Amino acid sequence: MLHPVVTLIAQRLALGILLLWAASVLIFVGTQILPGDVAQSILGQSATPTSLANLRQELGLNEPALTRYLSWLGNALQGDLGVALTNKQDIAQAMSKRLGNTLFLAFCAALISVPSAIILGLIAVRYQGRWPDKLISGVTLATVSVPEFLLAYILTFFLAVKLRLLVSLSTIHDSMSLGDKLYAIALPVLVLVLVVLGHMMRMTRAAILNVMQSPYIETAELKGLRPFWIIARHAFPNAIAPVVNVVMLNMAYLIVGVVVVEVVFVYPGMGQYLVDHVSKRDVPVVQACGLVFAAIYIGLNLLADVISILSNPRLRHPK
Repeated sequence: MLHPVVTLIAQRLALGILLLWAASVLIFVGTQILPGDVAQSILGQSATPTSLANLRQELGLNEPALTRYLSWLGNALQGDLGVALTNKQDIAQAMSKRLGNTLFLAFCAALISVPSAIILGLIAVRYQGRWPDKLISGVTLATVSVPEFLLAYILTFFLAVKLRLLVSLSTIHDSMSLGDKLYAIALPVLVLVLVVLGHMMRMTRAAILNVMQSPYIETAELKGLRPFWIIARHAFPNAIAPVVNVVMLNMAYLIVGVVVVEVVFVYPGMGQYLVDHVSKRDVPVVQACGLVFAAIYIGLNLLADVISILSNPRLRHPK
């Protein structure tokens, strides 16, 4: 008989595969209901009906939608994401570099936001109800409440236009040094950090406060241990499961939800690549980007579930 943990992980994997298939269907349907098509985008408004019909026939747009979906899905399962209809470039090859840029941006933001959120959450719990807690909660609530595009424009105005400390266009390329790349992406990283920091900090604070009501915390307090040591050594490890969940969800957002930030700062990542080809109605590119984003999001959620199971004895040994 399989161990309960193995069974739970297998169930999560099966559900993840099912969700990925459902996401592929939704992505395909979404691209089909967009007004216009790639043939019209390529030839322009002055194209004749005959030239449009010939191009649609050449691109395979006249085939039934179900046939095109099954053909695309079969190729995607074999690792072939096809070619872009607008420029005939291999999608997987063009997307790999863009995905690397997006992961680099998300990694830099996560490197700052995750430890900062945990530390600020611990400080907020230590000084619960006092001015450090109120200050941290107020500032993070404000950053969470502001849309990322508005936050991006505000920071660009002050840091790039007025103070000239940073650059407003985050264009990077292979010939740049690591220092130059970090300087170029400083503004989008700052925006992403401010957007996800508040959510992670508040969830960390709530999870630890929930654990602080436990009897063993009272025992530690009666032993005379220092408050911050009780929080960091006893409360935080037992609140790790919900904290891991919220960290993974925000990591997924950093990778999948960077579309707006990349467009604002003209960053050469997956988000910018997706938006460029949505405007061109290049369906294979939109499908491939959507599938990759969905796979990353589902994969990180699956990883969060597995870590939560392994870090919680009640889930490791269910009755």
